[in-house]
Amino acid sequence: MRLQGEMIRGGTSKCWIFDHHDVVATGVDADTLLLAAYNAADPRQIDGVGGASSTTSKAAIVRTSTKPGIDVEYAFAQVGIGDERVEWASNCGNCATAVALYAVHNGLVPITSDSTTVRMLNVNTKARLTGTIPTPGRTAFDEGTAAVPGTAALGVPVLLGFEDPAGSTTGRTLPTGHAVDTLTGPAGKIEVSLVDAGAPAALFEAKAFGLQGTESLAEFAAAVPALTVLRRQAALAMGLAKENDPVSHAVPKVGVVARPAAYRTTDGTPVGPDEYDLAVRMVSMHAPHPAIGLTSAVALVTAAATPGTLAHRVARQTADGTLRLGTPAGVITARAVPAAEGASPTVLLHRAARRIARAELLVPVLEGRPV
Repeated sequence: MRLQGEMIRGGTSKCWIFDHHDVVATGVDADTLLLAAYNAADPRQIDGVGGASSTTSKAAIVRTSTKPGIDVEYAFAQVGIGDERVEWASNCGNCATAVALYAVHNGLVPITSDSTTVRMLNVNTKARLTGTIPTPGRTAFDEGTAAVPGTAALGVPVLLGFEDPAGSTTGRTLPTGHAVDTLTGPAGKIEVSLVDAGAPAALFEAKAFGLQGTESLAEFAAAVPALTVLRRQAALAMGLAKENDPVSHAVPKVGVVARPAAYRTTDGTPVGPDEYDLAVRMVSMHAPHPAIGLTSAVALVTAAATPGTLAHRVARQTADGTLRLGTPAGVITARAVPAAEGASPTVLLHRAARRIARAELLVPVLEGRPV
C-alpha cells in the first residue's frame, strides 16, 4: 500500500505529516496504517519509518478547516514503540511547528506578506495554536538559521503560540480544584500539582524523589518507574481515565520541578542558577525527555503562575510573564502574553523547523478496518 508523506523536524522532534484525504483514500483506519508504517510492534521499528524513540515516533494527519478563524486542523498521533497502539489523547507542540511549515509549503494558507501566520486546531485536545513563519518576498523557505536547545540543527524560525491553553482538555486549569493534591505512589503518599494547560500535567517536587531537578538523563531515569505509576494515579484523579481503561503512557505529562541550581546540559554546557527560573525534568512515554515537550512547557508556565502549586512554590517569579526552563538540553524560554478578557494568557515559544523529506511510503498493510 502506498501513502504520500512528508517528514519535518519541528524543534526537537521528527514528525511525519500526512494529508487527511490521502489517509482516507487508503481505505484503512489510521491506527492500522500508522502501526504498519512505523513497524510499531518492533522496539527498534527497524522495518518502518519510526525512529524508535518517543520524539521520532510521531505523526500528524492534516486537512484544511472550514471552521471560522482556523486554517488547518490536525490530529496528532504518538505511535507505539514495541507496542501496537497509537495514542490520540494528547497534542505535540513540536509537531504543531512542523504542521505550520507544512501548511505554508503546501498551499493550505495563502502567503500574502513577509510573514505568514497559520491558525491551527489540534483535534485531539481542541487546542488552538498559531505558527508564524517568515515568508520574505512571499517565499516559503525549506531551511533557515534558527536554533533551539536540544539540537545543533538549524531551521526555519517559527513563533508558536498556544491560545487560551488553560483547561483545554478537562475544562479547568486545576482539574481537581486544588493547587496541590496527594497521590499514592510506590513509596507512599506524595504531593502533586495537577494542571491542565496545553496538556494535562502532573508535576512533583524533585526532592520528593531524592533529586535536585538538575540530573542528567541517566540519573533521572531512576525515577521513571515511580513516575509511570504516579501518572496512572494522576490520570484517574484528573478524570482522564477510569479504573478499567487501558493505561496511557502519553497523558498526563509527568515530571519534576525544583529551584534553579547549577548544572551541565547533555552536551556538557554549564548552566548557572541565574540563567533560568525553574528546573524541570519530564518523562516522555517510557523514558526521560531529552529536553521538554512544548505542551509540557505551557503547563509549566501556567503552573508557575498559579499561586499554591508546587511549580509556583519553587519558580523564580518574573514581572513580564517570561519563564526560563532549565531542561537537560538547555534553557527554553516561554512567555505568557495577556489575552482577551475571559481567556487565559497566550503562551509563546520560539521554535525552528526543517523539511527533511517528501516520500511515498510503501506500507505493508494487506487489510484493515474502514477509516
